[in-house]
Amino acid sequence: MTPQKIGLTALTALVLSSMIGSGIFSLPQNMAEVAGAEALIIGWTITGVGIIALGLSFWYLARLRPTLDGGIYAYARDGFGELVGFFSAWGYWLCATIGVTGYLVVAFEALGGFTDTPGQVFFGKGNTPAAFVGESAIVWAVYWLAARGVKEAAGVNLVATLVKVFPLLLFIGLALWFFRGETFAADWHGAGLQATTLTQVKDTMLITLWVFTGVEGAAVLSAHARKRSDVGLATVLGILIALALYVAITVLALGVLPRAEIAALANPSMAGVLQAMMGSAGGIIISTCLIVSVLASYLSWTLYSMEVPFYGAQYGAFPRTLAAQNENGVPHHSLRFSCITVQVCLLLVLLTGESYNALLKISTSMILVPYLLIGAYLLKITLRERLAPHIVAVGTVATLYALWILYAAGMGYLLLSVLLYVPGVALFLYAQTRFHGRFPRLQAGEIALLALLLLLLVPALQQVLADLRGAG
Repeated sequence: MTPQKIGLTALTALVLSSMIGSGIFSLPQNMAEVAGAEALIIGWTITGVGIIALGLSFWYLARLRPTLDGGIYAYARDGFGELVGFFSAWGYWLCATIGVTGYLVVAFEALGGFTDTPGQVFFGKGNTPAAFVGESAIVWAVYWLAARGVKEAAGVNLVATLVKVFPLLLFIGLALWFFRGETFAADWHGAGLQATTLTQVKDTMLITLWVFTGVEGAAVLSAHARKRSDVGLATVLGILIALALYVAITVLALGVLPRAEIAALANPSMAGVLQAMMGSAGGIIISTCLIVSVLASYLSWTLYSMEVPFYGAQYGAFPRTLAAQNENGVPHHSLRFSCITVQVCLLLVLLTGESYNALLKISTSMILVPYLLIGAYLLKITLRERLAPHIVAVGTVATLYALWILYAAGMGYLLLSVLLYVPGVALFLYAQTRFHGRFPRLQAGEIALLALLLLLLVPALQQVLADLRGAG
């Protein structure tokens, strides 16, 4: 059976759905907690320019390297070698699997708002036995759906995306009506935060990055696109729609309620702002929308998480068995591998009692390096092949934005990612040995990179132990 291809509308919906997951519903509080109106606008401006440059990087790479499928992995491998390509794929795959675990956890936490009472907690923060059973059922229901074909799953995602965008437009429409300029300007500099504007802007960066994670979705599924040109166009369209929604929701919220009041709201904070505008029905609408939204995002991210190991397995970055496809053209072993990983993560959430915020922190830390490599790869191509100045500018801005994010994230996030990259090295060496029939011959630069990783492992472990002692 020849797998059916995905058109531009469904591709754009996949990009948009993967970006608009759970983060958007907490954006008002997340941003108000760290930034005043001035820093918020500066932060969105930097993010808008950077993320559009990143999206255009995927656009140009799809045209410059039309034979490379798989996006994140393929570009890093072609530009920087086998080991760096693996690190990009491994980091992205962990971001996807840990991130979708967080989606399930927050969906059942929202569901608990309808079922839990002070005397009877069913779902809690998404980490109870009842939540674990429900989350596990969704994991394998989505596995069944995805195994039937990528186009079928993309069609379901398109419908879900249309459903979840409507309440966001309702929020924006009401916020425009209730917006008051004096409320918005009252804490323009974020004086109550006792932080400089630069610090406030830096503190918004990981928040804004998190809500744009998924921008690469069309590139990851490029092999399934009906037309190669649709990949870049779907990416840019998805970014522009998401950016407009994010900016409107966060900026308008500051004109409805004072910044300090929004910062004190429980999440999903959009519910609190909407309640201020239309009463208790607002909380019900947002909680329902949150559940639909994260489940739709879970579906699209499941598709991404199965594609990366599939392409990596074809070049020996992952075990070869993950390259197998079923009669629907779906890499079912890779899909099962990702679903089992999510199942294990859910079990760890149940046993440790961790919440969505902890999963978000880990997931975001793993996407930093893959995004840097995309901009750097385009920049390398443009300089080597002496391409048009505007393409050079796009690669430069995307690379600088990724470096800025790494700086804004701080050493803590980088050390956290080191702990997760190190186990992947063993998998890479095993897969390469099996693929080539011998231990891989590493280049001098790759040996130096591994040495640096092992060197950073010591402070990374020290930080984790310090965090555990602090938590205790």
